[in-house]
Formats: sequence, C-alpha cells, structure tokens
Amino acid sequence: MKKEEEDVSAGVAAIKTLLTVIENYKVATVRELDLNLQLAVDAMRHCDQPVAAISSGCELFMRFITLAKLDVKSFEECEQIMLQRGRIFLETLLEARGKVAKQALPFIVDGCKIVTHSRSRVVLQAMIEAAKANKRFQVYVTISSPDNSGIRMHKELEAAGIDATLILDASLGYILEHADLVMLGAEGVTESGGIINKIGTYGLAMAAMELKKPVYVLTESFKFSRIYPLNQRDLPNEFKYLSSVLKSGDLSKQHPLVDYTPPAYITLLFTDLGLLTPSAVSDELIKLYL
Repeated sequence: MKKEEEDVSAGVAAIKTLLTVIENYKVATVRELDLNLQLAVDAMRHCDQPVAAISSGCELFMRFITLAKLDVKSFEECEQIMLQRGRIFLETLLEARGKVAKQALPFIVDGCKIVTHSRSRVVLQAMIEAAKANKRFQVYVTISSPDNSGIRMHKELEAAGIDATLILDASLGYILEHADLVMLGAEGVTESGGIINKIGTYGLAMAAMELKKPVYVLTESFKFSRIYPLNQRDLPNEFKYLSSVLKSGDLSKQHPLVDYTPPAYITLLFTDLGLLTPSAVSDELIKLYL
C-alpha cells in the first residue's frame, strides 16, 4: 500500500491492512479472527515504518470493531458487522485530516510567519486551505535531518503557491525570534497530552517556549495512544528506531527517529474531535475506549 499510494500514512495503511485480513482470511470462530488480526498487527509493528501511529490506530480499530462480539449470536453475522464497522472507522479516519485543517484555519492570518518541522500531511493541507482562502503568510520549513523530509514539504508548499523558505535545523533559534507561531504534526499523542514526533521537535518546542511563541499541533485522534512517558528514555524503542535497526542489537551508536515533547511545551492541539488543550487528551482517550 505504501508503494502504491505515495501519500498514504502508515496508520491509515495499517487500518486498510486489517480490513483486508478480515475480508480475505476465512475463519470459523471469533477467536481465530482475533488471532489473525493480532498476527497482522504484530507483523506491521516489525515493518520498517514509523510504529507510533500504527500502534495507536490498530489498538483503536480493534477496540471499535470487536464491540460487535457482544451484539450477535452467529459468527457470520459478527464478521459482517466487524467489516461494516471497520469500513466506517476507515472513512472517519480519511475525513479526519480535512477536519483538522479547518480547525487550524482561523489561526493562520495574513502576514504571519510560521515555523514547521519535517513533513506533516495535515499541516500541509491546513496551509493549502489557508492559501485557497486568500491568506498571505510565510512558512519556514526545517530540512529535518537525517532523512531531509523538509525538502519535500518545502517543494509541496511552493507548488501550492505558498511563500516557503527551507532552513537549517540548527537555525531554529535564530528564525523563531522573527516568527509568530510554530505549527507541527505528530506521529503520536500520549495520554499526558505530549507528542511523539520527528527528532528535533523537542528542541524546537523548548526554544519556542523560551521566545514565547505558541506551539500548535495538528493531529488526528487515531494517533492518541495510551502511553505515559515521563522522559525520552521512557519512549519504547520500537517507536524510536526502525525494526531493521532494532534487529542489529546495538543501539548505542544509533540516532532515534523521534523524540517526546512534554505537554508543558504545547499550546493547543487541533484535532478532528475539536480544539484541545494537552490536559484534555486523557479525557478524550477515556471516551474513545469506553
């Protein structure tokens, strides 16, 4: 799926994969179906893809569809309801990015200067929506080592007619002094309201707080995860490194792909559930898993 659809996120691809498992692997009991789905989740967690969104999205998907077990008597009927619920879940997921972009629109005003880090699909969509609304603003995009994903983000912004400047990761402190706000995506949102995102996000958020610049995070609710890290070491290694790196065994010389930004550095989260403060995330997680 990632090869065929260039712009599909790992989380959405994971949900589509679980739906494919339900459709194509014929079993006779709910227990067997559960085992198949769990095997698929475990396999995806060992792919060379960012695991944070895969983990939270699959957990929420499994919770959403397996409620059907309690509603019906026959397995066939149960399987059909699971499929139906799974498709509804996927449709909701696909609509989420547009909802988040609309939430952010009032915060992008004429003449503002925005700093963003790496490449975020939802941040890109929000900025494109703002440009279509005839708002004129300037964006500073970090190159974002080590994969230089900011270069692609910069090209896409320019292609949309948005005034964008590619900057060195090391120049963030200098640029932030002249900026109005920081706008970020997230690979995962923790129960505390902090975020897991591309390495360098933590440093950017700390600099923004020191310079009194608001930090806005744009993210879909399927990335809300029931983990509560207290620091960088608390993040699971499977979130910080690709599976191929973990298999090598020695992580002492490896650079993590993501870091953890505590909620104290985040001003607001724009989500498909609405505008949230970091402290509201735990309440929303409780609602999602009820």
